[in-house]
Amino acid sequence: MTPESVLTIGRHALEVTLLLSAPLLLAALAVGLLVGVFQAATQINEMTLSFIPKLLGVAAALALAGPWMLKVLVGYTRDLITSIPSLVG
Repeated sequence: MTPESVLTIGRHALEVTLLLSAPLLLAALAVGLLVGVFQAATQINEMTLSFIPKLLGVAAALALAGPWMLKVLVGYTRDLITSIPSLVG
């Protein structure tokens, strides 16, 4: 196993991690922005007000992007397991 192959596996793992976390983080960001604009417009300065909408937004994003996320994760795992013989030998 060469250092280049270790770096390639690590880089690909980071790419998959970013792909999997992006939908959930973007949903939380969008909901937080909307709640922040709403709070600024109505002058409601309650810190706990954004928690439930963010939770619902992340749950909705997980429900919508979940099958795609699972497909990406299974594909990465399958590629990693099938590449074990070439990495060892």
